[in-house]
Amino acid sequence: MKHVSVAGKLVTLLLSAAFLVACSSSSTKEDEEAAAAAAAAAAAARAAQDAAASSASAADADRQRLMDAASAYGNVFYFAYDSSNLTPEAIGALDAHIAVLKTTNGNVRLEGHTDERGTREYNLALGERRANSVRDYMVLNGIANYRIEAISYGEERPLAYGSGEANWAQNRRVELVVAN
Repeated sequence: MKHVSVAGKLVTLLLSAAFLVACSSSSTKEDEEAAAAAAAAAAAARAAQDAAASSASAADADRQRLMDAASAYGNVFYFAYDSSNLTPEAIGALDAHIAVLKTTNGNVRLEGHTDERGTREYNLALGERRANSVRDYMVLNGIANYRIEAISYGEERPLAYGSGEANWAQNRRVELVVAN
């Protein structure tokens, strides 16, 4: 009986050892699976962060390209004598500025100007019509009205002094000023 008892103890010991090995290997397997899942989650988070950074830098680069295009056009829009109708050149420049404004939340001020011909009151009204013409075009193309201030200086702030069409043409304008 002593022999059976030793054999039984030996079998029990071997089964216990096998059970412990099985438990430790499944625990190790679970640990490895958990570590792999954590590594995959960390890699996915890193990839998402890299994609967001790449997207942000691409958006910044795109915004800079739009700003450069608008800057190339300038921020002054010229008008014909006694007119508040936008010229094709002004529309092209405005489209570039509108593209930039769609990427920001900034406000703008449109300053209407005229040449010296006409009365002070008439020129103030004409400068206002010109500024409003630019504002209306911007609103029709997606810029919120509350972001735009339109004012008129009439003939009070000329760029060019003196008489003659060359000087007058420089003064018939609307200037776009980025407001803070």
